[in-house]
Order: sequence, then C-alpha cells, then structure tokens
Amino acid sequence: MSNLFSRENWNEILEALSANWFRTLLTAFGVFWGIFILVILLAAGKGLENGVKQGFSGIATNTAFLWTQPTSKPYKGMPQGRRFDYQNSDVEALWENIPGLRFVSPRNQLGGFNGANNVIRGLKTGAFNVYGDTPEFIQQEPMEIIEGRFINQSDMKNRRKVAVIGQGVIDGLYEKGEPVVGSYVKINGVNFSVVGVYKKKGNGDGNAEESLKQIFTPFTTFQRAFNFGDTVGWMAITAQDETSITELLPKIKELLKSRHKISPEDDRAIGNFDLYQEFSKVNGLFNILSVISYFVGVLILISGVIGIGNIMLIVVKERTKEIGIRRALGATPWDIRGQILMESIFLTIISGMAGIVLSSAVLKLIDMLMSGMDTSSMMFANPSVSLGVVVTALGILILSGLFAGMIPAQIAIKVKPVDALRTE
Repeated sequence: MSNLFSRENWNEILEALSANWFRTLLTAFGVFWGIFILVILLAAGKGLENGVKQGFSGIATNTAFLWTQPTSKPYKGMPQGRRFDYQNSDVEALWENIPGLRFVSPRNQLGGFNGANNVIRGLKTGAFNVYGDTPEFIQQEPMEIIEGRFINQSDMKNRRKVAVIGQGVIDGLYEKGEPVVGSYVKINGVNFSVVGVYKKKGNGDGNAEESLKQIFTPFTTFQRAFNFGDTVGWMAITAQDETSITELLPKIKELLKSRHKISPEDDRAIGNFDLYQEFSKVNGLFNILSVISYFVGVLILISGVIGIGNIMLIVVKERTKEIGIRRALGATPWDIRGQILMESIFLTIISGMAGIVLSSAVLKLIDMLMSGMDTSSMMFANPSVSLGVVVTALGILILSGLFAGMIPAQIAIKVKPVDALRTE
C-alpha cells in the first residue's frame, strides 16, 4: 500500500511512460478506442430501447386481445366452420371465473380502413372508425384527452349518445377554429354529442394519422344505437401487474370455448394477440443487443490490452539493468512486480478514462441535438449509459491493466541481479 502513495514510485512510472511518449500514445489508443466503442454501443442500444418503449408508452402491455374465428373442428353436433360471437355474459363470466384480471374491455366497431362514409356533420361526410368502448379502455391504450373528457360510467349506465373524436375527424368535418366540444355528429343516422377530443402518440409505423380518425362512444350506447344486441366484437383483457396475461390466456380460452360449445382442441376458433408476450420478446432482444455490445466492445478492448502487454514487455527488457540494480539493493520480487503492475494499470486506466470522457461528450452532444426534436414517432431516444455501466467499464479497465502487466511483471522478477548487470 505504501508503494501506491509513494511519490518516488509515481515519478518512476511517469518517467518510464514518457521516455517514448509517441509509442505510449499509440499503445494507449487501443484501450481508449475499445472503451469508447463499448460505451457508444451500449448507449446506442439504450437509445433504441428507449425509442421502441416510447412507442409502448401508455399502453397496458400486460394485455391480450381476443376475437372470434370460424371453428376448425366439429363439436357436440356443431359443424366445422361455424361462426359465433362473444356476448356480454362472457365478460361477466371472465370476471367471475378468472382471478388476476385488471380490465376486461368489450369492444365493437363500425367502419374500418377504406370503409364507406358513415359520419355526417352538416354538409360534410367522412369514413371513420367508430368504436363502442368502456371507460377503462383509456387505461389500456395510449390516449390523451386534450379537450373535454372521455367516456365515463354514467354514460354507460344511461346509454348516453356521446362521442370522443380525434383530430383527423375534426379536420374532415369541422371548419378551422370551430368549437368541437358540445357540437353534434351523426353516425349511421344517429346524433351524438361530442364531449371530448383525444390525441394519440405516433408509433412510427405509418398508422399515426389513421389513429386520429377514430370516434369512441359508450359501449352500451353503441350496442343499442346500432342494433348489436348483446354482441361483443372482441375484448381487450389486462391482467394485474403481479400476474402475466400469458399465463392466464389458456384458462381464458378454455372458459370461452366451453361457453360457446367449441372443441377444447380447437385452437383456431379463439383468435388472440398476446401483447405481453410480444413486449417480452422486445425486452429479450434488447438484452441480447446489450450482450453483443459488451462482447464487441470487450473484444476491441482486448486488442488494446494486448498492445499494452507488449509495450510493458519492451519496457521490462529496456529496464533490465535498472531492475537488476534494484534487486541487488534489496528490492523484493513483490516490489518489482508491484511497480510493473502499477505502470500497466495506470496506463490502462488513463487511456480508458479518456475514452469514457470522449464518449460521454459525444452522447451529450447527441442528446442536445435531439432535445429540440419531436422523438415521439422515432425509434431512437435519449441514448445514455447508467452509472452502473461506467463502474463496470472501470472494473474492466482495472482487470485489463492487471492482465496486461501480469506476464511482464513475472518476467521482471525472474531477472537475476548478476545477469542484469552484465546486460549492455
């Protein structure tokens, strides 16, 4: 420990490394570049992860969507290819029989992509997606109410003819600056009062504009106004945070199959999309990217460490006489080994820290350039590295320095004083 704080030893280290500063600089560049690449790769991976997860912002990712499809197997006298619909009673049955559910949102829809004009306001008409939804749906999909309000339980109970519309609907049916909340739109011949305006975040897949051309109405009102009876088009089901919807899906499908006389082996009849499973795959992908970043960065770093090991071998050879004299004056093998290892670690840490500083500066510059940009529809946001990554990088540097100096240090302590003093 005393050698670590010895001014004389540090003077020797600086003198040894500055004796041929150009060679030292070239050697240090390998470690500098390895750490620089490692930090940049990890930050780029984090930026990509932030950008993708930003697209999921506000979405209840522990959610699955279920719809109906023609049966693929005959069962209990029912033919193959039979069509069926979910009912309101299915929603109640799910609540009663499947523990761990947070939301069960039944949905219905009018219109669709390239559908016929179904909404009128004055002399203007438009083709829009019209949904019948419950108040909980706003907690399952990223939606911000920028004016008025969303559907509430009172609307559901009283079957009020109210609607929440997007900017795309406003652009198609309203004059610029015209009041929206409190106005009326006619959907398939039925008048609805507009009570709110929503905004959705762009998800970068080209559907951002289409997502603003939607109209949301109370689910109960939708069923009565458009003669859907108690039919449910599909359901958005969210599990509690401590429960995976993926684990609940088999039980949910089993219950729905039994209620609609569908063969337990008919996996086609209950169409489903497990958002949680897809989100987990995305997280797994980013974990793999992080591992690859570490792998590539460490490989580049190893080449730099090998360079430092080589230069330390040359330094030991050049200082053979000096080492012999120190041994003759009583220096122990640990003194010699410690001196070589300190030089190796010092060179590694200094060059590595320079790489960390430069990479941090580059990331700061990128962050400043992106701060004035709208990243909501981008797949890249806030590239950064955590303190843990920096600490890990420092740990790698120290270990690298030890490995780089180990072999030269072992060679140095094998130098015999008599042989060293004969060296010209």
